[in-house]
Amino acid sequence: MSSLSATAVPSAALSRSQLRTFALASLGGALEFYDFVIFAFLAKLIATHFFPASQSEWLRQTEAFGLFGAGYLVRPLGGVIMAHFGDVAGRKKVFTFSVLLMAVPTLLIGLLPSYETIGAAAPLGLLLMRVLQGAAIGGEAPGGWVFVSEHAPPHRAGLAAGLLTGGLTGGILLGSVVILVLNVVLSADDVANWGWRIPFLIGGIFGLGAMVLRRWLEETPVFREMHARAETAETLPVKILLREHRRAILCSMLTTWTLTAGGIVVVLMMPPLMQSLHDIPPAQTMVASLSATVCLTIGVVTAGALTDFIGMRTLAVTFALALILGAFGLYGMSPLFPGTLVFWAGLSGLSCAFIGLVPVGMLRAFPAKVRFSGLSLSYNLSYAISGGLTPAAISSLTLHTPVAPAIYVALTAVVGGIALWFSPREG
Repeated sequence: MSSLSATAVPSAALSRSQLRTFALASLGGALEFYDFVIFAFLAKLIATHFFPASQSEWLRQTEAFGLFGAGYLVRPLGGVIMAHFGDVAGRKKVFTFSVLLMAVPTLLIGLLPSYETIGAAAPLGLLLMRVLQGAAIGGEAPGGWVFVSEHAPPHRAGLAAGLLTGGLTGGILLGSVVILVLNVVLSADDVANWGWRIPFLIGGIFGLGAMVLRRWLEETPVFREMHARAETAETLPVKILLREHRRAILCSMLTTWTLTAGGIVVVLMMPPLMQSLHDIPPAQTMVASLSATVCLTIGVVTAGALTDFIGMRTLAVTFALALILGAFGLYGMSPLFPGTLVFWAGLSGLSCAFIGLVPVGMLRAFPAKVRFSGLSLSYNLSYAISGGLTPAAISSLTLHTPVAPAIYVALTAVVGGIALWFSPREG
């Protein structure tokens, strides 16, 4: 029986060695979300340092976010290339390289000279770093999910994927804490002049340490067995996917849409939306963001673990409904009761546990020989489209109604729930 199949039969607990493997695998994914948060929070200062002072402030900030978005545009290509080698040459090699490719640019962003020092080379250098980060990120999260699931004992793959997803969301929490501490320890002028570089330096060092530690990881048993039996993909994995697994790709892309909506709209966009729509103080929205992130981390681990014992269709319906209720609670109820935002944010974070079902559904949708490529193609292509369009869509919709974010999340929850219901079961 496949280790990726849900069952109600109890199995042995995870060993210390397996838990260590999952922890090391989570480090690089945490860096992905850490980088996302610190760049978003520091975008205004980055714009000041990397674009001409003669430009207006809004133009510089728009350019900074444009460079940030460029990294996401190359995710599908980077992910497909790395996943190809992961399916053909081995999971471990690619998994170790991806965190190196992510750590070095993060470190260099913290060291890049400003526009005032090197002129147009400054934004071009930042663009190059974002492109390299985007290529690395394309293989990091899908590679992590495949790696831990194939290392997990029978009937514990869901828990393994949930623990890794919890590590990813933990990167958001880490980034928020670092920015918070930075602003407490340093003056506003120091942060603006040089302190903004510290989070990137920390992230780069953190990533290089993760790469060194990952050298001690072993190749997954599933890949070793495929290699021994000469069952690895004989042709391009992408060709096999497009020929034989179109349904799996479609369902995985749709569930990833729900994942991006839950993470971006409920957690990451919540502070600025609450400030602009309901005049809630920034300090309160920051605390609410931390509450949502902690509860999200708990929720995704729990959801992943439940897939080992409860059928995916039951969980898909249950957690899709929870996501809808959580979104409307956050954007519909909290404004009616001043001072309750932190509570509703935490509840909405828990309701985003649907995110923990997504990687498990994708892992089960593809056979082992093209699993890495299947996850990478579906996840990155969907994330590049929906992740880029979601903020703009929400900004436009909120002009018509303040509960537009909840309506948007509800729509994606319905679509994702249906996609999980009809997703194939290959693994």
